[in-house]
Amino acid sequence: MSSSVQQLFSLEGQTALVTGGTRGIGQAMAIALAEMGADILLVQRDESSQITKEAIEKLGRKAQIYTADLASAESISKLVPKVLADGHTIHILLNCGGIQRRHPAHQFPDSDWNEVLQVNLNTVFTLCRDVGAHMLSREPDNFGRRGSIINIASLLTFQGGITVPAYAASKGGVGQLTKALSNEWAGKGICVNAIAPGYIATEMNTALMEDKNRADSILARIPAGRWGSPDDFKGSVVFLASRASGYVSGEVLTVDGGWMGR
Repeated sequence: MSSSVQQLFSLEGQTALVTGGTRGIGQAMAIALAEMGADILLVQRDESSQITKEAIEKLGRKAQIYTADLASAESISKLVPKVLADGHTIHILLNCGGIQRRHPAHQFPDSDWNEVLQVNLNTVFTLCRDVGAHMLSREPDNFGRRGSIINIASLLTFQGGITVPAYAASKGGVGQLTKALSNEWAGKGICVNAIAPGYIATEMNTALMEDKNRADSILARIPAGRWGSPDDFKGSVVFLASRASGYVSGEVLTVDGGWMGR
């Protein structure tokens, strides 16, 4: 018997572990998952920001903050064991935390390179590995699913960018990591996909938006005629987290207003 569309997109009874959920795209995605019925475990550097947690709780869903430093391999290695020791089952992993550093390539400091690669790629791998092992350790549900992993890629998964070599390298790595994990896990009930945002009006792109020449040239190339907003990602993350995408894995879904089609 086939499921209704509402059932396919429902996340009732599921728990999502989310990094980068305090603002911007990550916050919109975390709230979207909660709107579809998921409880949310938010990974934050500290508990000073309660905005996302409170928004989720207002929806009648459970939300809990786990503190960890995405720039610290030691901190991240302890995260999933702590979550599991507290009795949680992770059905969805959303790796949205990321940083950006801008310098001309010939002046790019080692410290910034290492930090960007640690946060944007190494931490993503560690969490995928640890959550993936947890998903593989349990029996699949009635639909053969063990979980969904969603990584946040970038247009720079495909393009090189300007003065952001570390970010481009890290996001290229996220795209390839997503495909590599899918090759191993899709047949075992874990869908592994990525979402590649286009040019979105968030804090990370402040420098671009304040550079009038670059901002104008970017806008002129976007077929949709506008910069994106965090809410533009609510539908795509629910799709990839739910049974609606049960036969979708190893994909990097661009949400870019048509940019990559140019």
